[in-house]
Amino acid sequence: MEQKPLRDFLEIPYDELEELNLKVKRQRIKRESPDKIREERIKYLTDEKRIKAVTVCFTDLEGRLHMLDYDKKFLLKSADNLTFDGSSIRGFSAQAESDLRLNVDWSAFYWLPSDIFGPGKVLAFCEVLERDGTPYHSDMRGQLKRATEQLFQKDGTVFHAAPEIEGFLFKNRDAERHYHEEGKFEFISIGGYYHALPGDGLRAFIDKAAEAQRAMGFENEKDHPEVAPSQFEMNFSYSEALVAADQIQLYKLLCRQVAAQQGLTASFLPKPVTGVNGNGMHINMSLSKNNKNLFYDKGGQDGLSAMGWEFIDRILNNANDICLVLNSSVNSYRRLDPHYEAPNQIKASANNRGAMVRIPFGNERSARVECRSVAPDANPYMVLFTLLKTGLEGPQPQEDAETKRSRTRFLPDNIYDAVRFFKGSQFIAQTLGEQVQGKYAELKVAAADRCPKQLGTRVKDAEIQFHHEVTNQYLWNLF
Repeated sequence: MEQKPLRDFLEIPYDELEELNLKVKRQRIKRESPDKIREERIKYLTDEKRIKAVTVCFTDLEGRLHMLDYDKKFLLKSADNLTFDGSSIRGFSAQAESDLRLNVDWSAFYWLPSDIFGPGKVLAFCEVLERDGTPYHSDMRGQLKRATEQLFQKDGTVFHAAPEIEGFLFKNRDAERHYHEEGKFEFISIGGYYHALPGDGLRAFIDKAAEAQRAMGFENEKDHPEVAPSQFEMNFSYSEALVAADQIQLYKLLCRQVAAQQGLTASFLPKPVTGVNGNGMHINMSLSKNNKNLFYDKGGQDGLSAMGWEFIDRILNNANDICLVLNSSVNSYRRLDPHYEAPNQIKASANNRGAMVRIPFGNERSARVECRSVAPDANPYMVLFTLLKTGLEGPQPQEDAETKRSRTRFLPDNIYDAVRFFKGSQFIAQTLGEQVQGKYAELKVAAADRCPKQLGTRVKDAEIQFHHEVTNQYLWNLF
């Protein structure tokens, strides 16, 4: 008699995964009823016996992705009462008021490649709630979701985004955590822009990570090595802003996991190595209504409509105030170095890659605004929420906009100046709320105070060790 396997957990081929995840993505974009989607997901989880756990994700104020695996049977019984200790999350609640709740966003549901996440698992994003069920102020995903929904409910306007996320691939696992021991990062490849042999380590990593992204419904467009040695970029299709922000978090998670499986480290530090280009996360944005691109005007300057230029002018006018949101770490101010195509000029241009805002060549479908001065370690939900609010509601220039666009001003070159602008901004207080404004600035100063005040030309141990994507409670408490 043939013995039954001890385990029979769900493993889905990549082509079927892509079909399943694209179907879910279409449901989100069509804004199908949340109640209908919730009922559909719960029925699926109940009927599919080969699923053992649901990976539930949320993002803290600084942008770290946190994951909890809930036993499937427990989740089905307790989905309306998922709690966690918020005091253990940097930037969340104080110890005396630590209990927070998670609300599963059943529309943000993913089937997972089993060779990366393990068999028998699916993943869903969550909103963070107060104990009484009201939205938690430091949950920027929830803020972005509400803002984009209100925009749509008001007059059918949709906010689209497409990120271009650069990263480095370094030798050895956990290279960032061992930086203080080694004093350097080692490149896996020095092939350079677009040029890496098909079988080399960088290309093998890109192929594997891009396969996983396609399977999760990212709709990849192109994948390639970048300008700096051992640098990569995998571009995926534009989507609605909340979908795009979720995909940014999954992109970084997939890259890190694939690299770790290959004995390597995928790093999204903005400038881990001096002397070569840093990592950016260029954000392409547009607004549409009734499938019409509101940023396009064939006869407008650089093909942009008056609304598109007003969106740009508001971002440029408030560039200093929002700089800390877009460049949230000590290390990110190394990237704003004009010698390496750094987008540190507070101006807009169709061609100048040193400008904070670029206007890519586009048609009625693709016309967009590209904010280039975003670092890949920033909180993607906070970035998109802030750019949307700034572009639509930010204070306008007092002087002639054309004059202000052409005059060259520069973004802060260190985090302390960025914090000062951020803390002193009435617009930021109104947009993010005074509580988030104060808490976020406090976190940034705490990290900055553990690092050398002068950046210099050598990357210092502390700016890696206390970087919010690298540090943990143990390292933080060693100071």
